[in-house]
Amino acid sequence: MARILQCGRFELSLDRPLIMGVLNVTPDSFSDGGRYTEVDQALAHARQLIAEGVDILDVGGESTRPGSEAVNGKDELARLQPVLEALRDTGIPLSVDTCKPDVMRGVLELDVDMINDIAGFEDQASIQAVADKPCALCVMHMKGEPRTMQHKPHYDDVVAEVREFLRQRTDRLLRAGVAATRIVQDPGFGFGKTAAHNYTLLRRLPELYFDDYPWLVGVSRKTMIGHVTGREPQDRLAGSLAAALAGVDAGAAIVRVHDVAATRDAVAVWQAVKQGVSE
Repeated sequence: MARILQCGRFELSLDRPLIMGVLNVTPDSFSDGGRYTEVDQALAHARQLIAEGVDILDVGGESTRPGSEAVNGKDELARLQPVLEALRDTGIPLSVDTCKPDVMRGVLELDVDMINDIAGFEDQASIQAVADKPCALCVMHMKGEPRTMQHKPHYDDVVAEVREFLRQRTDRLLRAGVAATRIVQDPGFGFGKTAAHNYTLLRRLPELYFDDYPWLVGVSRKTMIGHVTGREPQDRLAGSLAAALAGVDAGAAIVRVHDVAATRDAVAVWQAVKQGVSE
């Protein structure tokens, strides 16, 4: 039986890895902050990602890079609203990267199909905002909060602790009436983790899996790539592709990336190796 993710207005088949494209409408994101703050710029980039074959667009109105400062919900929603309104009829599922219940409620009125919460639906108000909606929910692990999360994070067993965290947060959603077919898991690469923690999680990704939930891997251009390659964010494409393919090979259902076309090509070749091609 085919695996399906209930994603708002869409039912997404998980028979192949899906590519989630990043669209940051923020002035201070770590890789592309300030490039798409104007609505016309954001929409032009969204159209480019769609042309490159993106499966889901993930729109963010608040930077969550290490050391970032929080934005109030009113300002975050003001950044998101005109972009989401313009993209709602593109035929591409829309995800919003937010941890604020008021922002969740606001964007769900605009037909957003997924809520991607870096706080893993920690806030009961967040659960209440999404429980009776059809949107997909990405439950991410984060240790601490963005402003301080990279200040010497420690785990006794990073795999066991991330797995248990996500299981507990998922159980809370299920008890609130959320269907299991709406839930995606994300280990939270770079969110309160050292490079060693990140690569341990990526290497041991199958040990995190439970109850057949789909998993999202978001490693694109992150510090963990620069830690190995020594390159700045804009020059981390090759390393990002290698990490994304490692995630896909370990069973990830969704990869969240900045470089859609290159990732799509890499995944297509990986699939050809795994499954063969017609003559």
